[in-house]
Amino acid sequence: MCVLVSVIVVFPKMEDAQNIRNFLVRSGINVLAVCTTGAQALQYTDELDDGIIVCGYQFSDMMYSELHEYLPQHFEMLLVASQHLLQNCMDNDIVCVTMPIKAHDLINTISMISQTITRRRRKMHLKPRPRSGEDRQILAEAKQLLMDRNNMSEEEAHRYIQKCSMDTGTNMAETAQMVLTLMQ
Repeated sequence: MCVLVSVIVVFPKMEDAQNIRNFLVRSGINVLAVCTTGAQALQYTDELDDGIIVCGYQFSDMMYSELHEYLPQHFEMLLVASQHLLQNCMDNDIVCVTMPIKAHDLINTISMISQTITRRRRKMHLKPRPRSGEDRQILAEAKQLLMDRNNMSEEEAHRYIQKCSMDTGTNMAETAQMVLTLMQ
């Protein structure tokens, strides 16, 4: 299994963090960093758009809840702690795995979180980018020119530019610019 999301492992003891990292890497998971403090982990998150923090309950500089609070928006947290500690973190958006860790539970949970992040990436990628003010202006001018010269409604002019855009493989603003150039 290959997880395409970066993972940062954060545990107060370096030996524990490295053992978990080694296990995850052997399982095909991309571990970006191993840290012993929340501050170190946050430094790595600044370089990424999203990812997964696999962490323990408490570090020398903060608790898991503080780290979660400071994480960038598209980061997910997987908390690894004993059952009695996990009771304190119910009703939030932190995924938990109980100690002692069962290997398949850890891998399956990271895989599930990774799939969620991948779906979110896909959704963001499929969202149309908002047009700039200049692009909107060019599009409006081209539609107005088509409406004036060819007696089209605004909807017909928009569909015409849209169809030309799809036929030529250009974006609508480029197509509108071509319409303006050709018709003037």
